[in-house]
Amino acid sequence: MSLNSQNAMEHKLVFALSGGGSRGSLQVGALYALLEYGLEPDLLIGASIGAVNAAFLALNGFTSAGLDQLTEAWRAASEADLMSANYIWLAVRALFKRSSNDPSTRLRDFFIQRGLTPELTFADVTHPSLVLVSADLNAGKPILYGTNPADKILNALMLSTRLPPWFMPVVEQDRYLVDGAIVSNLPIEPALTLGATQIVALDLIDSRELSEEGDGVRGFLNRLVYSVERRQLQLELELAEARGVPVLYIGLGVEASVPIWDFSQTNDLIVRGYDTACHVIESQHDSNSILSKQPLHEKRTIFRRLFG
Repeated sequence: MSLNSQNAMEHKLVFALSGGGSRGSLQVGALYALLEYGLEPDLLIGASIGAVNAAFLALNGFTSAGLDQLTEAWRAASEADLMSANYIWLAVRALFKRSSNDPSTRLRDFFIQRGLTPELTFADVTHPSLVLVSADLNAGKPILYGTNPADKILNALMLSTRLPPWFMPVVEQDRYLVDGAIVSNLPIEPALTLGATQIVALDLIDSRELSEEGDGVRGFLNRLVYSVERRQLQLELELAEARGVPVLYIGLGVEASVPIWDFSQTNDLIVRGYDTACHVIESQHDSNSILSKQPLHEKRTIFRRLFG
């Protein structure tokens, strides 16, 4: 039976994880908070770095041990130089087809070393279930991997993280596939398509970095991306509201700019994500239907084992 035919019966609470590069460690802290509070997803859906977090959790389980393994993967990523800071030079080399190797090979090897082996399929992860989002620029729509249990998780993850100029698009038949965040950065609409009746949305978009970009080409492009993502998010939240599906939205921001390729602040961002999620949970406990059925009391023991 396919995921689509099962979703009405099995998939109610969906965790939707956005893209955002190195800021994805904020989601790790937020996930600790959600686990301590007693919210456990039936389905994880992610785009870009959110897909990475979702895939690792689906593989290792949404448990304290699974989150500990995800934390260790993030700490290893901070030493692995997975994304170059010189993205302008990468773009120029890609434009003139001067790249001598595929940078995605390093990323793929990193995933394999941590258990996401090439033979692993979506049928191998069942609780929570997993869906990863890529984008087809020919069709202008998200592509959902995991609705077919035979899909390979590693292949889907590599497509969901194809963010130019670091990782170039892939052409498959009539599809032009890139990073899933380009068409659905915080995949609320795909979660609705899969039958979500409740959604916890972990959003990594942060507008404060835009003030540092100036008025040149770089500033224009960053503002353009931000504006498109904000409009996407607004429309997807409105769609959830129109369908009567409650959303617990957790905006995971930072005080200062964190470039998407800079993984050196992982530990600080995990703590920040945890604190932010705890604040949202506490402040919305009486007003958000996803939270109101859960008792609110001190549970901060899981996270404090690692971070004090």
